Amino acid sequence: MMSKHEKSYLTKAKFMLHGGDYNPDQWLDRPDILADDLKLMKLSHTNAFSVGIFAWSALEPEEGVYTFEWLDEIFDNIYKNDGRIILATPSGARPAWLSEQYPEVLRVNQNRVKQLHGGRHNHCFTSKVYREKTQKINRLLAERYGNHPALIMWHISNEYSGECHCEQCQDAFRDWLKVKYHHDLNALNEAWWTPFWSHTYSKWSQVESPSLIGESGVHGLNLDWRRFVTDQTISFYENEIVPLRELTPDIPITTNFMADTFDLIPFQSLDYSKFAKHLDVISWDAYPAWHNDWESTADLAMKVGFINDLYRSLKQQPFLLMESTPSGVNWHDVNKAKRPGMHLLSSMQMIAHGSDSVLYFQWRKSRGSSEKFHGAVVDHDDSSENRVFKEVAKVGETLEKLSDVVGTNRPSDVAILYDWESNWAINDAQGFGMKTKRYPQTLQQHYRTFWEQDIPVDVITKEQDFSAYKLLIVPMLYLVSEETIARLKSFAANGGTLVMTYISGIVNEHDITYTSGWHTDLQEMFGMKPVETDTLYPNDKNYVRYQNETYQLRDYATVIDVGSATVEGIYQEDFYANTPAVTSHSYQQGKTYYIGARLDDSFHRHFYHELINELSLQANIPVRHCQGVSVQVRRDAEKDYLFVMNFTEEKQPVVFEAVVTDLVTGEQLKGEVTLDQYEVRIVEKQND
Repeated sequence: MMSKHEKSYLTKAKFMLHGGDYNPDQWLDRPDILADDLKLMKLSHTNAFSVGIFAWSALEPEEGVYTFEWLDEIFDNIYKNDGRIILATPSGARPAWLSEQYPEVLRVNQNRVKQLHGGRHNHCFTSKVYREKTQKINRLLAERYGNHPALIMWHISNEYSGECHCEQCQDAFRDWLKVKYHHDLNALNEAWWTPFWSHTYSKWSQVESPSLIGESGVHGLNLDWRRFVTDQTISFYENEIVPLRELTPDIPITTNFMADTFDLIPFQSLDYSKFAKHLDVISWDAYPAWHNDWESTADLAMKVGFINDLYRSLKQQPFLLMESTPSGVNWHDVNKAKRPGMHLLSSMQMIAHGSDSVLYFQWRKSRGSSEKFHGAVVDHDDSSENRVFKEVAKVGETLEKLSDVVGTNRPSDVAILYDWESNWAINDAQGFGMKTKRYPQTLQQHYRTFWEQDIPVDVITKEQDFSAYKLLIVPMLYLVSEETIARLKSFAANGGTLVMTYISGIVNEHDITYTSGWHTDLQEMFGMKPVETDTLYPNDKNYVRYQNETYQLRDYATVIDVGSATVEGIYQEDFYANTPAVTSHSYQQGKTYYIGARLDDSFHRHFYHELINELSLQANIPVRHCQGVSVQVRRDAEKDYLFVMNFTEEKQPVVFEAVVTDLVTGEQLKGEVTLDQYEVRIVEKQND
């Protein structure tokens, strides 16, 4: 982990990267277009381009026939144009000749049907043939471009996702299970609770991946399959990078992570906490639905902040925004364009939370196929005079003034624990409310108060160090191993403040319930025991009285058996009226809180404001503002870099209580300043 004020440079280019996915292979018959690109790159103030992501058929049109000359020219021309290249490996979409000649590379779906050639990531991660072919093309790329001065990073494949159920993968899954359970089939049966429904396995060959036409009700099987898919994806990735590590050890490696674009929650299919350990740099693709009709701009900005803080925290260093859109996308139900000012604001929010880049999909719009209407820097009009191009250029001009921010981090005293495995398990559980579990969204609601108060938060995983924080929040941690419980216990015992909620600590790492109902160590830590969880219908209402205020609850209410805990909140209605809903407990040198109900935002603001004051977590920034404005800080040993952002549709006053310098205009500011709709001011001040 980097020290509090240490700079961490992701590449040899110690400036903000601006550019994005460039697909010259789509325009090889148009040298005039390629020449225009170089001119437009200058005009748009772009300096970094991801090349080759889907270029396999252009690099190897027939097996063993290579045509690298066009890419040689692109490398040379971009470098002469003062640009840099993030070179992608092409495994995300293979050429048709490969599928035709080696059909074993095609995926098989969970219904055991082999897929046809087409789409993206339609390949078996276990296939020896595909692993050989990808490693071979990657070696040729590394040999040819590894020493080119334009190369600053490797971009491995693109948005890894999906799974395969072919016989190769079935055998690999069984081998994975044998290692996990030490070749002891009885241990697997015990971990999966297979006597239920007489599903005990007597041979390893009987184990198959989950399928809706076969076994899908054994939760331990489902959980281990998801773990296997993550591990097999990482294994495929590790195979891809062998020649890159060998031939270009000084060139950092990344692959682009994702988020669910509608709810804006972390990508669910792979455990990124495992994948992150194998990357030099975290990068992700962000496509928030700005200006939607179901939430405010500030609400959506809060969710973006949460995802940023999760991906930044995975390696405790800056990250890269690998893909975004300068205008609209093409896959939403309604593909609304960014309003004037939103592109600069949304780009600076990424920088504010730790990104050292603003990169786009795509540089130039395709003329055909599924992404021809996806937003791009260069539209079909090939013009530098349209609104979107000018807004991109403004982002580029702004980034050119932020080189001192590159490599800085966001030290935090607050952490929220996010766990992919727990989310898989709770979603698989046939209980509670099938549509109201909403684990990632619940964490975002606990994050909200800190975002509104400009208090930085690390969104960490269960393997990371807890001891660096004053406050650790673990909402809905349904699956928790004894190892994790011991680490939580140590955190509280050594002076930390720990907050836990309803539906936490229910099952172990095998998705098996604890025989004590709630683990005895948790009972000791919290001085109480949850004995029953009431699940409410959408129209049901109940209330909790907390410190002379009444708050509405929804979805879940935990009936609590209090031991030595202090009662902080009381249910108001139903059969558990006048019983504890919120408790606190002093545990050795620390303190624990248990929130038994899903309460509204007003409760969270009240509850967390109390902890913010008690633990002295106030943001140390010289800016006062109203709700809807966010101030996020990046920091080095000498200076604070403050991003003051108006996520509302109205003018908003902000007050600078100390003299700061605007990094874009150079002017000094103090006192009240009015931010226009979607305006952002980026200022610096000397550290106190």
